[in-house]
Formats: sequence, structure tokens, C-alpha cells
Amino acid sequence: RSFHVTGVQTCALPIYQVIEQAAPTSASVLITGESGTGKELVAQTIHQLSPRASFPFVAINCAAIPETLLESEIFGHEKGAFTGATDRRAGCFELADRGTLFLDEIAEMTPATQVKLLRVLQERKFRRLGGRTEQEVDVRVLAATNIDPAMAIREGRLREDLYYRLNVFTISLPPLRNHKEDLPLLIQAFIDEFNARDNRTVKGVSPAAMKQLEHYDWPGNVRELRNVIERATILARADLIEPVHLPAFGSTPAPASATPANAVTIAPGMTVDEAEQKLIMATLDSAGGNKTRAADMLGISLKTLHNKLNRFKDDAARGGT
Repeated sequence: RSFHVTGVQTCALPIYQVIEQAAPTSASVLITGESGTGKELVAQTIHQLSPRASFPFVAINCAAIPETLLESEIFGHEKGAFTGATDRRAGCFELADRGTLFLDEIAEMTPATQVKLLRVLQERKFRRLGGRTEQEVDVRVLAATNIDPAMAIREGRLREDLYYRLNVFTISLPPLRNHKEDLPLLIQAFIDEFNARDNRTVKGVSPAAMKQLEHYDWPGNVRELRNVIERATILARADLIEPVHLPAFGSTPAPASATPANAVTIAPGMTVDEAEQKLIMATLDSAGGNKTRAADMLGISLKTLHNKLNRFKDDAARGGT
């Protein structure tokens, strides 16, 4: 999968050098960076360049799984371990045996589960939920977070001992807005990928379209860029991607004095909860209903967004009774 390697290499050479140094070892790696900067891409590249490449690569997003199920997803469970556990199930550690386990958004894991993870990392043994015997496992763990680890430790979201255990190698990915000089290489890599996948013949981007892409700040980072180029290669009917194939961010910006149609109005006397709900719903609408994108725009985890939306629904239901 040459694209994965190329995609990372074009971001920053020092990052790729760290990947090359870390990949052949079994050391843990902590990958930091904003949502969409390519943390899973880096983890996949480390796996592909490692001696474990022929064994499984298992990825799990700790923020996307409810706290009550996360421990079962990671360690597995025995039949009858909890309500709904109708049979034995293997967890991520078993599925990734001899391979690599990628834990995304590690700071969203509960402290109790972090303690169990630390023990597995130290002793290379784990026990399924409801199990009585320990199993040995040979898994390399790569972890990622979109918040500053030092801040996560101060806020009690990341155990300090787990951080030091994972932090053998650290790879910090810069946001795309800080290395726009790499846009042409990244865009061409994505075009090549989608040409091969969808049997397209797009050759590149017109100067006018490139100018619009370079003037955008990419809050969704490389993930957002990939989605934009995927859409553009589908829409393009000739050799080049033109401005018409790009989303609304490429249009002429409104005058500074104009009020955006989706602006949030906060009136005096409005409660903090009401203002928060209004902001979240407006952001969700702006993101076209995409909750992952909305969470990125708000600077919160996907799990936090789901929790807030569920609370809004509960409040509305109580108000209607």
C-alpha cells in the first residue's frame, strides 16, 4: 500500500524518519494531533513497515464506543459476563495477536480501563470480562489522542503511568493549515488513489481550483482534504478538477459586514444550556448532519457530542410530558 507511506512522507520528513526508526521495533508509539491529521494513517504505516505486517492490524476508536461496552470490546467477554452476553466473544487483544492494536482517542477511556490496559502492556497477559484464567498475548499497542497529553493528565483524563508506558516514541502531527506547502503532493496522492479505485482519468487540479484549496484553512485537516478530492474526482468530467467541482468553501466569501445565514444568535437572559444547545445544533446543521465533522468543529469528542444530543432529547421528552 504505497499510498499510506507516501501520504505520511509528504507531511513532514522528520515524522517519516521517526516512523522508520520505530516501525521495526515492538515499542509502543503515542501519536498526537488534531482530528483528521492522519493519526490512523501513521499507525497503519508503522504496522506495514514492521515485522508484524503479515498479521492483523486492529483499530478501535475509544470515543465512539459507550463506556459500558469499551472494556468488553478491548478484552472480550465470557458468556454470561453481563446482561446481553449470550456467548463468548474475543476482544481486540485476541484479534490482534501477533499483530498491532491501534487505540484511537485513548484519553476517552475510563481510568479503570486504563489501569487494566497498563497491566496488559506490562505483563502481556489479560483476562476476558467474566473470565477466570489469564491469556498471554503478543500485541504491539499504538495509541493516539487529539488533545495535548499533558493537559489530559492534568484534567485526570489520562493516567500518567499509562502515558509514560505508551510514550516510548511520540509522533506529533501538525494541522494541515500549518503545512499548506504539501497540498499539491497530498492532492495528487489522493487523485492517484481515486483514479485507481474508481477507474477515473483525472490528471490534476487547475490553477484556479488550487488557489481556492490553498486559501482554505482545513479545520478537518487531511481527512477533510481527502473527502473534498474524492468528491471532486467523481464530479470532474475532464482532465482537471475545476472550482465548480469544489464545495462551498471555494465560493466568493461574503462581505465582512454580512451576517451568515447559520449565525447563532444568543439573547440576553438565555441560559448557558440553551446557548450550548443552539450552538451545537447550528454546528451540526453547518456540517450537513455529519456528527464526526461537527464534533471536530466544536473541539469535542464524538462521544461527548452524542452524550449532549441524548441529553437534549431527554430534556425535550421531559418537557413534553
